[in-house]
Amino acid sequence: MSARTSTLREFSLENEIYPHGMAHIQYLTKTNLDRIRKINHFLINAFQQSLSDIKENLSSTYLFLLTDSHGVLLAMVYSADLEQVVKQSPIRPGMIFTARSCGVNAISESMDKQGPVQLSPEQHENPLFQSWHCYAAPLSVGLQHVGYLDVSTINADIQSELIAIAKLIPAHMQNRYQSNLASSVTEQPSIEFTKRQLTILKMISSGLTVKAIAVKLKIKECTVNHHKKVIFNKLGVQSSAEAVSIASRLSYL
Repeated sequence: MSARTSTLREFSLENEIYPHGMAHIQYLTKTNLDRIRKINHFLINAFQQSLSDIKENLSSTYLFLLTDSHGVLLAMVYSADLEQVVKQSPIRPGMIFTARSCGVNAISESMDKQGPVQLSPEQHENPLFQSWHCYAAPLSVGLQHVGYLDVSTINADIQSELIAIAKLIPAHMQNRYQSNLASSVTEQPSIEFTKRQLTILKMISSGLTVKAIAVKLKIKECTVNHHKKVIFNKLGVQSSAEAVSIASRLSYL
């Protein structure tokens, strides 16, 4: 089982069946989506701010998608002429863009190859995307992989233009992200952790299991679980992945 699949299995999923050979598209439940968007709110804000700076200069049909590192759709920006198309389509926040969920697509290919991918309409497995020219690429902030950006158009004539823009967006987003994060850290009251809690938090971030932490610290597993529960409560999260993400952004790791 891949780390990506394992992480997604921590969350409740919903399945929807669409006609004409489409896959059983998977979505996060609203509760889990709200949690994921809360964790990634700096990334979402950076995406929206970056697109607001450039979309006024785009005159043709376009669709920009932002997913987290597991392919969960967090936000999208599209041209006015696509409003009804998007509303009537299954594309919405919470949709999971893995190949298992919705067939081979630019984001799923970028996830597999960990690099930029360009797909023409006929290369998409799902009929939902078979009118679209798509380009997807991983997004990073510093050394941290945070998600994927997809830019799509049904107009082949502006494909090169949109790809050129898409290649510029990550740097713009990183600047926005870091600026927003710095402002938030300055304004947010600090969380008080004990020395033991910080030690366990760092061990969790390195991927150690509860059993491994207990062995290293020479304490009982139930004691480790108690510390984890306290850490999660202080950070306002419900999983190790969320705890590491929030703690990293608040400079505790």
